[in-house]
Amino acid sequence: MAITVREYDAKTDRSAAEAVDRMCEVGTSGKASLCMDLLGDPLSRVRHSPAYLMLVAETTGPVKEIVGVVRGSVKVIACSRNNPRQGGGGTMKSRTPVYTKVGYVLGLRVLPSHRRIGVGLELVKRMEDWFREKAAEYAYMATEKGNAASLRLFTGRCGYTKFRTPSILVHPVFAHRFALPRCAAVLRLPPAYAEAIYRRRLSATEFFPRDIDAVLANPLSVATLLAVPAGCAAAERWPGVEAFLAAPPESWAMASVWDSGGVFQLEVRGASRLRRAAAAATRAADRAAPWLRIPSVPDLFRPFRAWFLYGIGGEGPEAASMAAAVWRVAHNGAMGAAAVVAAEVAETEPLRQGIPRWRRLSVAEDVWCVKRLAEEYSDGAVGDWTKSAPGSSIFVDPREL
Repeated sequence: MAITVREYDAKTDRSAAEAVDRMCEVGTSGKASLCMDLLGDPLSRVRHSPAYLMLVAETTGPVKEIVGVVRGSVKVIACSRNNPRQGGGGTMKSRTPVYTKVGYVLGLRVLPSHRRIGVGLELVKRMEDWFREKAAEYAYMATEKGNAASLRLFTGRCGYTKFRTPSILVHPVFAHRFALPRCAAVLRLPPAYAEAIYRRRLSATEFFPRDIDAVLANPLSVATLLAVPAGCAAAERWPGVEAFLAAPPESWAMASVWDSGGVFQLEVRGASRLRRAAAAATRAADRAAPWLRIPSVPDLFRPFRAWFLYGIGGEGPEAASMAAAVWRVAHNGAMGAAAVVAAEVAETEPLRQGIPRWRRLSVAEDVWCVKRLAEEYSDGAVGDWTKSAPGSSIFVDPREL
C-alpha cells in the first residue's frame, strides 16, 4: 500500500484528521484512559508556538484516506545545565543561558488498521526534515513510560535517546478554598515583572524558552504568582522588580498559570462504575455537609479543563513552602474554571514537595527522548546536549502540552 506524506490543509483535511485523533484516543478495553478533545482544531496543540507544522499520511489511489498525523514545532531554548560567569559559583544567580534551536514532535497518531507498515516512521522522518530546514540542532518528544510502541519507534528506529524523566503531578480542584499558610504572602506579577525575574533567575534552566515574553503575553497565561515570606519588605510593599532582584528575600518561589482549556479538554473514559460511583459519592457528601469540607472529586468523566503551572522556580531554605503557597492560590483561582491543577517537574526538582498530587491522576515517569539532527554542527558552547547530565529543574513550555 502506497502512502504519501504532505502538509495538513485545514480546508480539506480537518474532519479526517479529527477522525484519526478520535480513533487513536480509544483506550484499552476495561481500563480507564485519559482522552483529549482538541475542540475542533487539529492544530490547537502547536498553534501557540513560534513556528509549527502538521503533516498527514494519506493513502494513494482513487479513494484517498488520511491514516496518520503528526504535529511539530520549532523554538529556541536553553540547553546548558550549568554555565557560571567569571567569578561565579554556579548558583542560580550566576548562571547564564546557552541557547539552541530544537524541534518538538507531538501528536503522532496512526490508525490501528495502518500500523506496523512504516507510516509513523515516515511521518517522523518528514517532520525531522522540516526541523532541519528551520536550522534546528535537536529534536525531542515526550511519551508515557508505558507507551512501548512509541518508545520502540523513536528509540529503536528513529535514533532518539532517553533523555529526561520528569513527573506529571495532578491534583483535583476541590469545592472548597485552601487556606493560605501564614508564613507566606503571594503577589500577582504583571508579565513584564515576571519576564524580568524569569530571565535573571531561571533562564539557564533546561528547556527555558527564549521567547518567554510571548508565553507570558499569551491570553491563555492566566497569571504569574510570586510567594515571599510574610512580613518581609516585598510582602509589605513591592519594591519594584529591579530592587527585588538586587536584594531578594531569603526564600521565595514563583510559577505561572496556563489555562489549557483554551487548547483542549480532557475526559476520563473507560472507568468502572464503582470508581464513578465513589467519585460521585464524595460530591454528594460535600453538598449535604459542606461544613465538613470533604475533599470532593470533580466529575472527570465528562469533558473538563485543566490549569497548568509552569515556570516553577525559587530560592532559599523555605522555597518549597513558598511553592506550596503559590499552588494553593492557583487552586483557589481554578475553582469554577478547571477540574484539575497540574504541573510537570524534574525528578530532583527542589520545590517538588510543595506541589500536591493525587497518585491515581499523576504520571510518575514521563519519558522525554532527544536526537541530534545534524552531526556536522559544531559543538560550540553547547557540546553534545544528548549526552549531558540532567539538571535539578526543567522548564516545561505550556504551549506544548
